Parts: sequence; structure tokens; C-alpha cells
Amino acid sequence: MKLFPEGQRVGLGSAPLGNLLGEVHEGDAAAAVTAAWDEGWRYFDTAPHYGLGLAEERLGTALRDKPRDEYVLSSKVGRIIYEASDAATDDEGFEVSTTRRRRWDFSRDGVLRSIEDSLRRIGTDRLDVVFVHDPDDHFEEAVATAFPTLIELREQGVIGAIGSGMNQSAMLTRFVREIDIDVIMLAGRYTLIDPDGLDDVLPACLDNDVQVVAVGIFNSGLMSQPRPAAGTTFNYEPAAQSLIDKANKLADVCESHGTTLPAAAIAFPLAHPAVAGIAVGCRTAEEVRTNAALARTEIPAALWSDLKSAGLLREDAPTP
Repeated sequence: MKLFPEGQRVGLGSAPLGNLLGEVHEGDAAAAVTAAWDEGWRYFDTAPHYGLGLAEERLGTALRDKPRDEYVLSSKVGRIIYEASDAATDDEGFEVSTTRRRRWDFSRDGVLRSIEDSLRRIGTDRLDVVFVHDPDDHFEEAVATAFPTLIELREQGVIGAIGSGMNQSAMLTRFVREIDIDVIMLAGRYTLIDPDGLDDVLPACLDNDVQVVAVGIFNSGLMSQPRPAAGTTFNYEPAAQSLIDKANKLADVCESHGTTLPAAAIAFPLAHPAVAGIAVGCRTAEEVRTNAALARTEIPAALWSDLKSAGLLREDAPTP
């Protein structure tokens, strides 16, 4: 299935709408989704993990009046959300205090329950794409039960496409080579500062006709500003000084060509032939409009050759 409409290869990632690394007010969350729609974004990604279901609920509410056949919606399986007896503050990076908890579950029953719960929280009749989410420590269960269940649902026409979303490329490469999947969500492993997906998963995707949605393209913050901000993060942890230094060198070259680091970071992954599009996490309508404008920015072709000449970008990286 086609994940992104012709001429529009940017979608909205909803993890921030689940209060990732900070609270997002209800109105701001709704405005972010509306702004994404107004910008022509028609791919929306979510997951039970994001705010213990909060992101799914907020995304579904904001999309409720949109024509369902005009956008692609993906969610994920692997974590079950259940109710506990007492409220607690989530300890996995989402600022929510709730009676909800999460537990790992890649079983057939767990996959079916997760999809049913997601449909209810989002308020929709179908998921177009379902990813097996973060099975880093659950490879055997994912292969034995989660993927076969999703393949069965795909064959029945219940879901359109299946795949896996992870922050690593090695296991994704195995899934691409060994399992009949359609798409992967590659988080943070094909970015301007960390293009290591070139070594394994991206060639495998080309060989097996698997589409890639590149996410985490700013590596959680390091490249989201023209210059790395104080306290910036890489993969949701404090960024090492060596990475901050490299980001500043990348920014130097971008500025010499009249553009910015975030604009180059958005453009870079889209040049790879396996990448169908990107999803960008946004907390507000302003962030959506900023990223949409960056995605429309014309990047001088000489920028890429200068980055390679300076040793800041791999020679084998496809560029626009």
C-alpha cells in the first residue's frame, strides 16, 4: 500500500501528544493535528506506549471529523495497557499520572487485544499499518506469535500493511530478510548525523521491496535547531560532546550554503530510494508549521558534496 500521497512525504508522529518529555495541553495537541492536516500531511503514527494510550486518544479525537479514506493511520503492538488500582506517574519518559500501566505482550491474544484497544481509544474502524513495537528483548515471541498474527490479519484484509518499528537496525534487518513484512519504522538510525542504516537494513529493504518510514530524524533534539541547544539530547539521552561538536560542524556547512541544520536533517533521509517518507513528532501547531516549512526548503546540491568532502557525511549516502 502507498503510505504517503503523491508529492507529500511528511507525516505526524504522535509521541509528543502523549506528553513525551513534557506535558502538552489538550488544546495544543488538537491544534497540532489540525495544523498537520492543513499542511497536507496525511500519514499519522501512534502507539499504545505513547502516554499509556493518551496519544492514541488525542490523535483520534482530532481526526474524528476527517474523511477516513483520505489518510493513513498506523499504530503498534507489543505493549498491553491495563488498569491498576491506584494512580502513579509514568516512569518511561511520558509525563502522565494515571491508573494505567503497560506490560509486554507479543502473544496472539496480546496482539489481538492491543489492536482492539487501539481501535477503541482512537475511535476508528481500522488501522492501515500495524508495527511490532520495540521487540529488542522479545525476538523469539515476535517471530513465533506477533508477526504470524499480523500476517493472518493482513491476509483477511483486517489491516493493510505490517512491519516493525525499532531504534536499532540489526534486528529490523533480520525481520526484513526473514519475514513477509511490508514496511519498517526506522527510528534514529538513518539521520544526517547517524546514517548507519546504510550498512544493513536499507539495502535489505531495497532487496525485499520493503518501504521505510524514517523517524527520529533529529535524533530527539540534537538537530532540531540551527545550532544544538543547551542540554540537547541524542536518542533521548544527554548528547555526548563529540556529537554536539559534529552537529555544529554540520551547521557550519549548512550556514555556508544559506540553509539550516534542521532543513538538511529533514531532506537527507528522503533521498534514499527505500525511504517512503518521514514522520515528525510535533507538540504544537507552531512546530508543525515550522517543520512543514523546513520540508519545503530548497537545499543547494553543493551542500551534500561539501559535507562529504569534509568527512561529515558518508560517501555512499544517497543525497537529493
